[in-house]
Amino acid sequence: MAASGAPPTSIYAWKSNQSYCYTGISSVPTHPQKKQKKRRIDNNHKYFVFFRCDYFDLSKELVPYEKAWSWQKLIVKKRQVLIEKNEDFADTLLILQHHPVYTLGTSSSEEYLKFDIKDAPYDIYRTERGGEVTYHGPGQLVMYPIINLRYHKTDLHWYLRALEEVVIRVLSSAFSIKGSRVEGSQKLAAIGIRVSRWITYHGLALNVSTDLGPFQQIVPCGIQGRQVGSVKSLLEESVSPSMEGGVGDNLLLNACELLDAAYDSLLAEFSEVFELCLHPRPVSDLDLLKEKC
Repeated sequence: MAASGAPPTSIYAWKSNQSYCYTGISSVPTHPQKKQKKRRIDNNHKYFVFFRCDYFDLSKELVPYEKAWSWQKLIVKKRQVLIEKNEDFADTLLILQHHPVYTLGTSSSEEYLKFDIKDAPYDIYRTERGGEVTYHGPGQLVMYPIINLRYHKTDLHWYLRALEEVVIRVLSSAFSIKGSRVEGSQKLAAIGIRVSRWITYHGLALNVSTDLGPFQQIVPCGIQGRQVGSVKSLLEESVSPSMEGGVGDNLLLNACELLDAAYDSLLAEFSEVFELCLHPRPVSDLDLLKEKC
């Protein structure tokens, strides 16, 4: 299969009619294999197989975009070399935050930039993912799954819908926010992927406590007139004046707590939706990639 930059997708959200659970942040499941299902049968040995996914936790770090991009491409290259030898290794997941940066998709139009690209307020990169311009920065959790779709479904639409499902579940389970694939109140997440010979890279970004100012300098994902929001901004709208400064308010609106809750839920829901068994790997292993390739 030739490399493909799939069309972008967005997740919109609005406040649910449900009451918000102000102690919910501390009760978010932290075990990444929540409700793990038996899924595939090894026909040679007649037992259920849980496919492994190694994950690298950089969720509390600000990673330069170019560095994370390089890691992804090296992992993809390594997997493709092994596949040509009828070998392979586990799927990989990177989860992190970025220094402020704008990224463009493979055929993005500069008309969606509200500044001169030669005088951009932040670094700007044109990548091989699908989609238009977007912003990454502190307070936004970015998830880069590098998975072999041959072990899942060789269907790009299925993969995009699965990533959307992860985000929708996270918003609901961790924050009681109703998310939707169709246009709603605010745009909280975006997805842009690349698939090369059925190996995926790039991924999704969820605005948790992100500064939304930089989004005003672009037309995010090329969608005019659509408000960008964050988990924090939506939840702040739901806090009643009587709660301000109270225990509930402190628990709910603390950016670090929100990021921790989103991180735990992203791992749990990704594991469940893709039916993968997650294994932590030391971040230092990423620095060895170039040597091994």
